[in-house]
Amino acid sequence: MDFTQFNNETFRSINQLADPLSALNPFMVFMAEYVLYILGIVLFGFVLTRSKRNRVMVVFAIVSCLVAEIFGRLAGLFYSHHQPFSVLPDVNQLIEHAIDNSFPSDHSIIFFSVCMVLLLFKRKTGAIWMFIACCVALSRVWVGVHYPVDVVTGGLLGIFSAVFVVKTMSAMPFAKMDASKKGVEYL
Repeated sequence: MDFTQFNNETFRSINQLADPLSALNPFMVFMAEYVLYILGIVLFGFVLTRSKRNRVMVVFAIVSCLVAEIFGRLAGLFYSHHQPFSVLPDVNQLIEHAIDNSFPSDHSIIFFSVCMVLLLFKRKTGAIWMFIACCVALSRVWVGVHYPVDVVTGGLLGIFSAVFVVKTMSAMPFAKMDASKKGVEYL
């Protein structure tokens, strides 16, 4: 079995769950389309806390997301394919989506880059958000707009970008934390 066949079969095994488990479809649509707004509200809430640590975390998350998107665009130049609903027959397409290059998934890039920064700064909150990021990635396949390789690649780009940004930007003067408070927990 070649890579494309494996990717298609894995897509089908997830996407076809929308039929026997149709009660989960509204949840998957919500995860695929609307949780992104909740993540934005959460980040804005961290800015409003007036904590320097939280504000630095949000700056790192935004920069990480931008870096990951740049890497994602570059990756899309080397490998591309259209959304599964536009190529494969009998796809459960549960949300509307324009037909373009679906590799890598922008939702995965955004979620994993931001949520990895949250994990590096706030272990418990970040762990919850990383779980949500995984659910969003799965939901993008479930609703028929991405292949598994799209969301996995987007997730990896997001994670690596977040670690890179936090490691490099932590040395900058604006990012210096009070020694009595925890800074980045894992790095």
